[in-house]
Amino acid sequence: MGGATQVSVNPVLESPLQEPKLRAIKEHSESAALNSIKEPKLRANSTNPNGSAVSEPDDDPIPTIDFSLLTSGDPDKRSRVIQELGKACEEWGFFILVNHGLEERLVDAVMGACDEFFNLSEAEKKEFEGKHVLDPIQFGTSMSAAKAQRVFLWRDFLKVIVHPHFHFPNKPTGLSELAKEYCKHSQKVARELFKGISENLGLEDCYIEKAMNLDSGYQSFVANLYPFCPQPELAMGLPPHSDHGLINFLVQKVEGLEVQHNGKWVNVNAPPNSFLVNIADQLHILTNGRYKSVMHRAELNKTAARISIVIVNGPSLDTVVSPAPELLGSDGRPPAYIPMKYKDYMVIQQNTKLGKSALDQIFELGLNLVVVDPKQMEIAGLVEPDWACGSEMGLMSYVRKRGFGYLPKMPNGKRQQRVWD
Repeated sequence: MGGATQVSVNPVLESPLQEPKLRAIKEHSESAALNSIKEPKLRANSTNPNGSAVSEPDDDPIPTIDFSLLTSGDPDKRSRVIQELGKACEEWGFFILVNHGLEERLVDAVMGACDEFFNLSEAEKKEFEGKHVLDPIQFGTSMSAAKAQRVFLWRDFLKVIVHPHFHFPNKPTGLSELAKEYCKHSQKVARELFKGISENLGLEDCYIEKAMNLDSGYQSFVANLYPFCPQPELAMGLPPHSDHGLINFLVQKVEGLEVQHNGKWVNVNAPPNSFLVNIADQLHILTNGRYKSVMHRAELNKTAARISIVIVNGPSLDTVVSPAPELLGSDGRPPAYIPMKYKDYMVIQQNTKLGKSALDQIFELGLNLVVVDPKQMEIAGLVEPDWACGSEMGLMSYVRKRGFGYLPKMPNGKRQQRVWD
């Protein structure tokens, strides 16, 4: 994942899209003057200009996990579904979860209330504007990030931290209460999945819960609005990316989510009232890459707006996530990722270029570094590779500031040593 070619363009819009008083994509899409996007040479930030999604292959369908079997109390059924769960996590990094117990009426109510939020006036929504990834409430648009990186994205969003402390906008009336009920049920589902995943890995069923400190775990509620787009082939909802967190849930009423599998993009056509579950970066790291954090993207359409609701289930913010020692001896592979606090990873991911996986950068750094004892570090000196550049320098700064001692391996297998300036 992440080996795709990135293409960045700067499309020109035949509308007042750069008018300062218009901020949200929703307002742009509803502008009477917006009727087209001047066609660029290639689509914005496409991993492959010709990489349109295909339907899931008949011989390799998207896995479906029946949650009711996981909680049925029948040991044979539970054992069978745990095997299916592990296979889905390893081969796809993604699955469709059915019979999860959350009533469809609640899903519909949350979707409707989120639609009401996005229909608030610009002034009302601006009350909830946030800029940092750890701000409790953030309303924003992808346009600002897209402009900075010369791509064109078509999304408004609301991101809210709901655990360990619950936050939520006080508008529109009723949204906060609905979201609280929705998040509470989602957390119960996540805990049961973590038990099954721990067992599939050959660990105690409470392993992930304890190791990731889930009693204080991070959970966020994300509502994404992808408005009508006159030329969806020339813009994107979200470019290819992987998510921070452990496992994340998505619901959608209008299709648009696509996942990458065996080098191809697969359109996700989910049954009603199902959770679309993706393995996220911290579970990928914890399993040393055994479970795959799937690359996915959001596509647009020209006939209807689309809302998706995402629940991010992560470790506590201060949890240091690294490959589980109990799993390292099973396949003989050394740890491929450096230990890192979850909140620090989130900041690094926020500063990663659109369409580039932060996970890949951490992996590349892990492959080129060897942990040394602090006493050895004092003797050898902290080392900075001359070949480090760009965002990798940010990671090296992270290593330096957190007190890790690393000696980089050069491509020829030798180690270059240079004391930090």
